Amino acid sequence: MSFTVPSPRAPLEGARTQWHDRAHDGWSLARWYEKGLGWATVPGPQVQLLTGLRFDVLELPADAGDAVLRRTGATGPVALHGERMAFLVAAGSADEVPGLLDWLEWGGIALGLTTLGADGRMPAPVPPRWPCATAAAAQGAAVWLRPPEPGRKVEPTLPALAPFGYGGGDGGSGGDAPDLVRLVDAAATECHRARLLRRNILRARTQPLAFS
Repeated sequence: MSFTVPSPRAPLEGARTQWHDRAHDGWSLARWYEKGLGWATVPGPQVQLLTGLRFDVLELPADAGDAVLRRTGATGPVALHGERMAFLVAAGSADEVPGLLDWLEWGGIALGLTTLGADGRMPAPVPPRWPCATAAAAQGAAVWLRPPEPGRKVEPTLPALAPFGYGGGDGGSGGDAPDLVRLVDAAATECHRARLLRRNILRARTQPLAFS
């Protein structure tokens, strides 16, 4: 199954070596997030970002996430890690998602839709425009599809529950991002569609050919 997210070109050996060096320079990566964005990090062989402080994460299969990106013009930052896509949402949203899914009548359906909230961790994506970004993507490391901007507050761009009676379609956090309810509904819908499509493709591949 193909996505519209462009596949990175194979990196040159020099770029691959540079990515290897950068990836193990946890101090540089952690500093980019801590100083540029004010995000808490967890050092280690793979730098991680703490969730539940400045943001939570809505995570879904990459094929479903790609469809959400195509139908939802504005979101907060979005990252890709292997076959999973992470949408950053307002802190505290992870606790709201199960209730929203029930309210939207998606409760109890296997969607592959998960969240990260308080005390959660996500791999720190390679910052955009780093020389190693292409090589990192080619090796399956986390990368930004819609990156945050250092020096700019991220919270106003994150989808959140809109205050009661609030109109206009903007996110509850006050920015241009969609309301959390709309994002969760779109994510659940596309997860369900992607799951059915994968099932149909698998059935077509395994079904014996009929000869007349």
